[in-house]
Amino acid sequence: MATLKLMDTDAINHLVQPEEFNDIDLDSSALTIFTDFKNYHPSIIEGSIPAVEAELLMRKSHLQLALVVDSASEFVGTIDIQKLNDQSLMPLITKGSARDEILVSDLMVPRHKVKALEFQTLEHSSIADIIAVLREEGEQQCLVVDFDKHQIRGLISTGDLSRRLHIPIEITRPATFSEIFRVMKP
Repeated sequence: MATLKLMDTDAINHLVQPEEFNDIDLDSSALTIFTDFKNYHPSIIEGSIPAVEAELLMRKSHLQLALVVDSASEFVGTIDIQKLNDQSLMPLITKGSARDEILVSDLMVPRHKVKALEFQTLEHSSIADIIAVLREEGEQQCLVVDFDKHQIRGLISTGDLSRRLHIPIEITRPATFSEIFRVMKP
């Protein structure tokens, strides 16, 4: 058995973060950059909580995206911090909903509309491949799923990629028909 000794930490104050290391590049395996739920707990939020409460929780935790679960803790969708702002609440408020009664489930992207990458394809993909597909789809984040096991395996975020690679990653979302119509309408 090894002899271990606990040390004082009074002279140690720097908390290391993954983005401080230059151990990956665009040619690195895509497996090196996804948040694997086999090793990390996913950020979840219940669909039944008020949107204003969820926004506070997500801002406090520095979350851009959370997985939305039902009362049985099963995945029902995703919520982006941008969907919880006042601008997103206004259409529901103008239809008669009270601000504090609007739920996460009212604003989330439902499971059937969430895009994902297959875990098995990450084994043969580079980080550059991931960035290319996210740009093509106009997505800031995407889930990683294991279709064989019917499991959500992880998450890829351009924010995480940008911090780890030390480069900006610009993703522009394609305009929707209603956005184009709104701009063209006199």
